[in-house]
This record gives sequence, structure tokens and C-alpha cells, in this order.
Amino acid sequence: MIDSLYGLVPTHGPGVLFLATFLSCLALPIPSSLLMMAAGAFVASGDLAALSVLSAALAGALIGDQTGYGAGRLGGAMLWRRLANSPTSGPMLRKAADALDRRATATVYFSRWLVSALGPYVNFAAGATQVNWRRFSLASLLGESTWVLLYVGLGYVFAAQLDQMGETVIPAIGFLGAGMVTLLLGRAIWQWWRSRTSSL
Repeated sequence: MIDSLYGLVPTHGPGVLFLATFLSCLALPIPSSLLMMAAGAFVASGDLAALSVLSAALAGALIGDQTGYGAGRLGGAMLWRRLANSPTSGPMLRKAADALDRRATATVYFSRWLVSALGPYVNFAAGATQVNWRRFSLASLLGESTWVLLYVGLGYVFAAQLDQMGETVIPAIGFLGAGMVTLLLGRAIWQWWRSRTSSL
């Protein structure tokens, strides 16, 4: 299936990229970063136009983000309120919602490209916890622009070494993202432990 997608890039590049980035923002396992790198290589060879590639990839990602946010806002808010009022899970969920609201811009921005596997879930959580739409949209625009420019740019600059780039860059960025998630989780656990010990 992946080879078939690659085969569509030189002939239907913008449409393929739009669909790939849109679906990946809805948590479907689409190799959108690799497809953007391939499109960047075709831009370098003159087979695709840079503006159409960048515009299509960015539009798909932004619409995907807004779809996830909207789904959370419409369908997730009721469930979130029910869990937040629970005597067992409520305090932690409300604290998490407050943290997301305070750091919404950074959280949304970095989950677009550095920790992109979390992006669809951040979209839904942001909608469900009523994160300000303008803040979400601005961070989404900045983050998705970074994502698209990074991968299309890598494909353009390293067109001749595209196979090697796919084997090294994607895992390296994934490793960096996983490290950041680990640090954030460790910090959250440390803060929770300190609050528990100080109340004893």
C-alpha cells in the first residue's frame, strides 16, 4: 500500500498530500512525513510545483486538526464533564485540563511535528476541555507549517539521498519526540508525588 501511495506522488502529488496529512491528523497510520519528503524530491526535479505541494499538505493538516478539535468539542465535552465530576478521577482530570489550557500553545505546536503521534489526541482533548479555539488554531497553524516545511524541505535538499533520509531522519525525530514525552511524564509524576507527600 505504501509503495502504491509513493507511486501516486509524481502524478497526483497535491491531492495525495492533502489526503495523507488530513487522515494522519485523525490518527490513521498514513506515512505522511515520508510522502512529503518524496514530494519535496519531485519539487527538486521539477516534476511538481513547490507552492501546490506546500499548500495542499498544509491545508490537509489544518483541516484535520480542526476536525479533531471539533469532534472533541461536540462529542467529547459531555464525556469529559462526566469524568471530571467523578470523585476518583475528577481532581486529576481537572488538573490536566488546567495544565493544557495554560500551556495550550506550546502543547499543540510541538505535537504537530516533534511529537506528532500525540497530535490527534491533543486535538480531541483540546476540544473536549474547551481550549480557546483561537489559541488552538494559531498553534496548529504554526506547528503544521513547521511540519510541512521541515519534511518537504528535507526532501528537496536531499533528493538524491531520499532513501537514506527516510531510514535515518524519521526514526531520529521519533526518538527525540519519545524522549520529550518521557521527560514531560516524569515531570508530571514528580509534581504529583511532591503534592502527595506535602499533604501528608
